[in-house]
Amino acid sequence: MSRPLLVAALASGAVLAVPALAQGTDPNLGRNLAAACANCHGTNGVSLQGMPNLAGQQRAYLVQQMQDFKTGKRPATIMHQIAKGYSDEQIDALAAYFSAQKAR
Repeated sequence: MSRPLLVAALASGAVLAVPALAQGTDPNLGRNLAAACANCHGTNGVSLQGMPNLAGQQRAYLVQQMQDFKTGKRPATIMHQIAKGYSDEQIDALAAYFSAQKAR
């Protein structure tokens, strides 16, 4: 590939990426990620099976708990493995979603 063609290809790729950056975070990210939590923590974080309720918890508390699971500071049977799969942005989105849900 010639240098001018390579430069043009890279420049056009950068131009196409700008609208994606301008859109920001997906407003449904927390809700979409929370669907995986429903198996253990119930729909919208309202547990019916003896697991901790996530709905209505303080956002900062939920973030801290997930970070503690992720780093191994808080022991768990499975959550430490699950938490390692989430980025800090995803953890914050999950915490925002669950803190906005009504606890029963």
